[in-house]
Amino acid sequence: MSLNGLGDTPAAQSLPALFPVPEPDPSGTDPSGTDPSGTDPARPGSRRPGSGRRRGGPDRSESSVPAPPRADDAGRQLVFFGADAAEPAVADLAGLLAGPGEVVRMGGTARLAVRVDAAWRVHVLVAELALRGLAASWEPTEDQRHTVRTSYTRLLKPLAVAWLDGPAKRPPAAFHLTGRRLRLWLAAAGTPEPPGGFLLRLGAGDQRSWDAIGAALTAAGLAGTLLGPDEGGPAYRITGRRRLARLAELVGAPPPATPPNAWP
Repeated sequence: MSLNGLGDTPAAQSLPALFPVPEPDPSGTDPSGTDPSGTDPARPGSRRPGSGRRRGGPDRSESSVPAPPRADDAGRQLVFFGADAAEPAVADLAGLLAGPGEVVRMGGTARLAVRVDAAWRVHVLVAELALRGLAASWEPTEDQRHTVRTSYTRLLKPLAVAWLDGPAKRPPAAFHLTGRRLRLWLAAAGTPEPPGGFLLRLGAGDQRSWDAIGAALTAAGLAGTLLGPDEGGPAYRITGRRRLARLAELVGAPPPATPPNAWP
């Protein structure tokens, strides 16, 4: 099956030009610039401190004086389950389904779609889908929004099987939120709420999922307040300095296409 993502509908178009297309994040090294094997790509043949210790005592080849921090390490800290803690995977798209994303099945394949309210979100989502081997198309909607969708592909079948209860969407029993899942949710439907809040919007027809998604937020250290449709929702409102800092740690730096103040 072709995965070119184009021609899904006659209205499918190239990306909106309001923002530059974001560059994909480099892979193969951890945020400190070192390879997962322990070597430093800037110094071939070297090892990270502690990666070559012998059992029973410290490595005598290492100096007892700690090395000064690398310049590119400043202000960077790998957060467990953060967006930088793992390689992109199709399973990360569960973050879109926690929000307003939809998944449908056709035979042994499935397709994911999400409606967004701004052109910059189209750029970010198309780039994130490409990182996971999924080409996507987009089209404008009558309400001045944009729908981003993948082609039907076998890659998405396990996600659809896990999330669909008949025609309805429901999180699987083991559902949890990682940094990469939260990053996708935020890219599709996260909205700052000045002066001290952030909204993570939900699917309007997914009432059966809201409690489970709220529990997953709480487990991730992001307990939020559920807002109903008559309160500006459906959405979870995240407030408090510590929770907002936690959200920022988990989702990582804003993608290049993100407007100022649109990211925590």
